[in-house]
Amino acid sequence: MVTTSEPVGRGMRAAKTGELIASYLRGRIVRGELVEGDSLPSEADLMDQFEVSRPTLREAFRILEAESLIAIRRGSRGARIVAPSVDVAARYVGLLLQHSKTTLADVYEARSVIETAAAAMLAERRTAQDVADLRECVAGLENLVESGDPSVDAPVWSTATTTFHELVLERSRNQTLALQSAVLREIIAMHLAIVARRSTDPARNLREFRKSVRSSRKLVDLVEAKDAEGAEKHWRAHMEAAARSLLRDDLRSATVLDLFN
Repeated sequence: MVTTSEPVGRGMRAAKTGELIASYLRGRIVRGELVEGDSLPSEADLMDQFEVSRPTLREAFRILEAESLIAIRRGSRGARIVAPSVDVAARYVGLLLQHSKTTLADVYEARSVIETAAAAMLAERRTAQDVADLRECVAGLENLVESGDPSVDAPVWSTATTTFHELVLERSRNQTLALQSAVLREIIAMHLAIVARRSTDPARNLREFRKSVRSSRKLVDLVEAKDAEGAEKHWRAHMEAAARSLLRDDLRSATVLDLFN
């Protein structure tokens, strides 16, 4: 028997009908029952199916549109399904990092933790095809550096190396790590663009590019040998060295907010 004078429960707000409809449709989208490009029935048909008024249905649409799960076609009676996108998460995480005045050093540290863990998993789980694809990617980077093309500057190099980093994460076969890294990609890319604009030393850039190629090739060797401990240790050193190089001068104490202002 309950003898305390404290209330057993507390007041709970019942979900609105529009929220329930949004939840139902959201569930169908994430389960893949409604896929990218599918069109929902017309408002009139959905009002009949759910037995609700137009304002209630439009409340559900506003919720899903705010979550970037549907796109409302103005002037049309329907809505189109949009698959969940990491870009949406990245934008929101970016806002949170800006609001909390997170430093770029903090972001690079997180990126290093994620990628070094992925490198170890990759070494443990790699297939012969993974090794071949990684070597092909490194060969492409090497050809880019040794091409002698004067247009190979920091932005071009950044775009090319992103492919290698993404491959390491993808082939680690840990989706959570890959997604965590992806939400930081926009921030890292914006920072690299700023670094590139300030870079006026082509000889220094070339030395850094060649060093990166050697380091990437060594990682692939460790992955092929299934040396998880060695791969993790080597890639941690690589990521930390890259951060030190990229966060020089006034960018060392810059925040994510500084990038977007």
